[in-house]
Amino acid sequence: MEKILKTELKTSVLKAFGGSGGGYISQGQGYETDSGRVFVKINHKPQARKMFEGEMASLEAIQKTNIVRVPQPIKVIDLPGGGAMFVMEYLKMKHLNKYSSKLGEQIADLHLYNQKLGEKLRKEGNTIGKGAGHSESQYVDKFGFHTATCCGYIPQVNEWQSDWPAFFIRHRLQAQLDLIEKDYGDREARELWSQLKLKIPEMFCDVEIVPALLHGDLWAGNVAEDDSGPIIFDPASFYGHSEFELAIAGMFENIGNENLGRKLCSKDIGIQCELEYINKSMGF
Repeated sequence: MEKILKTELKTSVLKAFGGSGGGYISQGQGYETDSGRVFVKINHKPQARKMFEGEMASLEAIQKTNIVRVPQPIKVIDLPGGGAMFVMEYLKMKHLNKYSSKLGEQIADLHLYNQKLGEKLRKEGNTIGKGAGHSESQYVDKFGFHTATCCGYIPQVNEWQSDWPAFFIRHRLQAQLDLIEKDYGDREARELWSQLKLKIPEMFCDVEIVPALLHGDLWAGNVAEDDSGPIIFDPASFYGHSEFELAIAGMFENIGNENLGRKLCSKDIGIQCELEYINKSMGF
């Protein structure tokens, strides 16, 4: 494995440091290289490349906003015996503490980033000499993402939808119900779901939802800090309803939610949170 790393990273130096780590899905190891320290996630499952490619695309999308710090993604590398490695910048992280409130503000700004892009584009469209394509970043007017991502080992389809209820029902809740039916054959759950999914669009009928770039799996295990500020990692990003993020963050531990709520407060507060509790509960 280390021989492959040296070749792929074009480094003459590859020296492991620290103990091996990682989460419950992948193992991790830090390495010294010619270009500095990197962190390598290793997973031997067949779906590892798909999982890591989704994570890399998510990190790139968040990094492009220049709002909240993430590890710099470097490369996804196939393992010869199956599985893959994901190489990224090594960051010396510690438990989120001092910068919890700042992270709340940054996540709120991340969620509002696409909305502000849209406002800027409309303004430029009404300005002499500036057309709709003047802004460097591209406004996203649909819900989804340009590639599939994974929440743990569970793949998430992110095909673009024009409205939030359609995306959330089809690509989040329905996907979970399909897994439940496959594993448990729960007829009662299927019957209740057939009634619930008809009512979900009504909950958002008077609400304007602008697609927001989300981390997608924002819980206490995926946030940290260093001496310069907060850090987020292990994303499963997509453009969705900002309250999707609030619900996940509130399920396990309060992650700067006071600042998040203040910036994102809307008249539908609580509706999406309750639905996302259902979604995550089914996932566990």
